[in-house]
Amino acid sequence: MPLKNKKILVTGADGFIGSHLTEELIRQGHDVRAFVMYNSFSSWGWLDESPKQLKDRLDIFAGDIRDPHGVKTAMQGCDIVLHLASHVVGARTPEVVLSTYHSNLTSTLHLLMAAKAYGCERVVLTGSLEEPDPDTGSPVPSSPYAAAKAAASAYGRMFHALFGLSVVILRVFMVYGPGQADLKKLVPYVITSLDRGEVPTFSSGAREVDWVYVDDVVRAYELAGLVQGADGQTIDVGSGTFASVREVVEMLFSLMKAAKPPVFDGAQDRMMEQVRLADVEASGRILG
Repeated sequence: MPLKNKKILVTGADGFIGSHLTEELIRQGHDVRAFVMYNSFSSWGWLDESPKQLKDRLDIFAGDIRDPHGVKTAMQGCDIVLHLASHVVGARTPEVVLSTYHSNLTSTLHLLMAAKAYGCERVVLTGSLEEPDPDTGSPVPSSPYAAAKAAASAYGRMFHALFGLSVVILRVFMVYGPGQADLKKLVPYVITSLDRGEVPTFSSGAREVDWVYVDDVVRAYELAGLVQGADGQTIDVGSGTFASVREVVEMLFSLMKAAKPPVFDGAQDRMMEQVRLADVEASGRILG
């Protein structure tokens, strides 16, 4: 693959998707610099069990993605950047405005500036299904997180159009899979609650969601880092099909042989939740 002989920087490498992506890149023989949070990263089990020739391809950089000096240091010598570092929070409260702003927008600007300064070949940014879609005529973000992500994507498109930096934006839909430790996410929340003998609570469960498995997301990042003609594009990463929250919960209850059926309407639905289907046909044309 063309990614070979390239140095790849993966930010958020200690996160759910980032750890899967880092492992896959290393196993394929790529040289990776993994940007991890200096105060939270411990180790990867898969790395401890890997042979030395794979470990030698991994360079772990511990820092804070909001620190411009750290970002510049991590960027040096890297050809391709896969930017996954993010503070993901769905709350619709003023208390999360600044934290999501700095973690998702300020950090992305530091990265884009460093990538331009060092002549980086390609930057892949992580968008979100929560972002407002400018093509639908509904430009109002649904949350502080959505606002920060939308602004970061806008800056990415500007850096491509105005400064000639090769930027690709992956608009990632609802990801699930092994190793997802965030219990605010539906799938691990339900599984962990039932495993503990607890009764999970849900809203109406009516929201339709496009779910996508983590290995497919990893493959999308790999392709977005190398394909020709993707510059400046915003690409959906989803399955192209809907499954409601209620359907997923009922499936998990059945698989885990829960003693009682789930009870919905125990919590209020979030305001302005996005219901959007990934355009997988366009994604396939761009990524091949």
